[in-house]
Amino acid sequence: MAMKFVVCVNKEGLGDLSGEDVTIGHVYETIGDTDQHGMIRIIDQSGEDYLYPVDCFEAVTLSDRAEHRLHDALAKMSA
Repeated sequence: MAMKFVVCVNKEGLGDLSGEDVTIGHVYETIGDTDQHGMIRIIDQSGEDYLYPVDCFEAVTLSDRAEHRLHDALAKMSA
């Protein structure tokens, strides 16, 4: 299963609660694809996965090796 990553480029409209769990310029791992409502599930800085508006993120293309290394590093940080 290919891992997908996005970078946060916008936090407008997220509100106080969810806005604190993402940071502009940070890279996040996604779970699944964008849903029919324009939402994407990411593992945010809380270590949990939540839905966010896809407009707040841009896709990041990485090599397979970089994807696996980043996935492992993010998993260690949230543990």
